[in-house]
Amino acid sequence: MRLMVFFDLPTTTVHDKKNYTAFRKYLLGDGYDMLQYSVYCRIARNRDDAAKYIARLKGRLPPEGQVRALLVTEKQYAQMMILLGKPTAMEEHLKDRELIVL
Repeated sequence: MRLMVFFDLPTTTVHDKKNYTAFRKYLLGDGYDMLQYSVYCRIARNRDDAAKYIARLKGRLPPEGQVRALLVTEKQYAQMMILLGKPTAMEEHLKDRELIVL
C-alpha cells in the first residue's frame, strides 16, 4: 500500500516558512519520498501500518494550512500516469514490480 500526503501550507511569514520546513523535514525523516512539490508518498505494509503512520502524522501537523492523506494499493499506485514531466529519481531507481523490503 502507499500512503500519499498532499499539503498546501502558507509561507508568507518567517514563522509560516519554519512550520513548512519542519513539516517537510518530518515527512522526509519518516520515510516519505517527494513525488512532486507538496505531494509525498511512503510505503505501508497494510492498513494497520498505514494507520500508525497517519496517527504519527496527525501529531506533527502544522498549525495552519491544509494536509490530506490518501491510502492506495500498489496496483492503484502502479496505474498512475505521468502526463507531463518524467519520473522522479526514486521512481527510476525502483523499477516496476520490484519488491521492497522494509
